Amino acid sequence: MKLTIASGSIVALARILMPASVVRLSAGRTGMSDELQALCFLAGANSIFVRDQLLTTGNPAGWKDQDLLARLGMHVAPAQARGQVAAE
Repeated sequence: MKLTIASGSIVALARILMPASVVRLSAGRTGMSDELQALCFLAGANSIFVRDQLLTTGNPAGWKDQDLLARLGMHVAPAQARGQVAAE
């Protein structure tokens, strides 16, 4: 499956329709360029699964995620218990 700029449009639509929800990039990120992942973050994605494996689907290596987030000026937030909201 070829992921295109339409992926960013879907993320933006999800953010508009569900503004308080977690919009997570997960399976399929190995097929996304860094530029497309950055576009999805700018469109409203606010979460990714990190490390090498997600269930049965591979993810980018942990160091690749760290490198991408650093280049985007982003950081990994600590995990939260379900239902909690991070303090700002």
